[in-house]
Amino acid sequence: MKFGVTPQTWMGRPQDEVIEVAKHADAVGYASLWLPEAAAYDVFALATYIGLQTEQIEMVLGALPVTVRDPAMIARGISSVQALTGRTVSACLGTSSNFIVETWHGRSREHSGTALGESAQALRSLLAGEKSRLNGKVLSTNGFKLRLGTPATPVTMAAFGPYALKMAAQYADRLVLNLLDADTAKSVIDQFSAYCKDAGREVPPVALWVGTAVDQDEAAFEQLRSATVGYLMAPGYSDMFAKAGYGELIDYARTRPHPRELMAKVPDELVRGVSIIGDQDMVTARIAQYAAAGIDELIFQPTSTESDPGAKQTLTKVADVAF
Repeated sequence: MKFGVTPQTWMGRPQDEVIEVAKHADAVGYASLWLPEAAAYDVFALATYIGLQTEQIEMVLGALPVTVRDPAMIARGISSVQALTGRTVSACLGTSSNFIVETWHGRSREHSGTALGESAQALRSLLAGEKSRLNGKVLSTNGFKLRLGTPATPVTMAAFGPYALKMAAQYADRLVLNLLDADTAKSVIDQFSAYCKDAGREVPPVALWVGTAVDQDEAAFEQLRSATVGYLMAPGYSDMFAKAGYGELIDYARTRPHPRELMAKVPDELVRGVSIIGDQDMVTARIAQYAAAGIDELIFQPTSTESDPGAKQTLTKVADVAF
């Protein structure tokens, strides 16, 4: 199994703390650094800066919302970061949320699953040095070609629902999942494997983002609790949590309470089920569970608090038992 890190801009923490997390992940020896894009840094700018501040860690950018960033934009960004830093850089594509796509950016998220597949097709050809030639149902790009070199790096796709998984089965070089317990991860991977068989493809590697806090305090636990709130009404996730016995919580979430009120209702057991929380023995046990479920890469999303700024303790303790 491979191991990576995805730094988060936790509420109430310095925004530039993600850079310290990245530096420590590189120094400790994690294989990959997955940089998300949200309300803080532009991901290509952040990756360029981090690439010049670190030594060896591979960078995966995203999940990039495919109905906001078009294939030419993504390919040019990946090529630019790789050319400026000399590092291995690749893209992760996703469909994001209605709030980010439609409210923040004023774009339509309609047919985002189709856009996911179309973006992957166009991006792969661009990264292989070809001119773009796509006239899809949602996306189109024609005549663009990279001038800074062709990274030819893998295209990762973040997917969970059936249609997105079918797109990933056809076009992804790697699938990444998020916020799943081991049993659900196995179920999703089994479904994904069946879709890959239907598409006549070998099953590509599967990664999982997982919130992680090792020997940490209550503040770290609350960070991980906050990370679940946005998923309680998300398609697929709401059903998963309801099946796990949290139906009343999902019903409450659908009344759209204030996020603080909703967070206060999230049980500790739910947080523990989709996170790695505890001591190093717990880390070892959860790695084994996820490996048995079919996960090939674990991407740790470490907490970062006053008692563990920059997630140094958590990342070091995970590394001590993981690799």
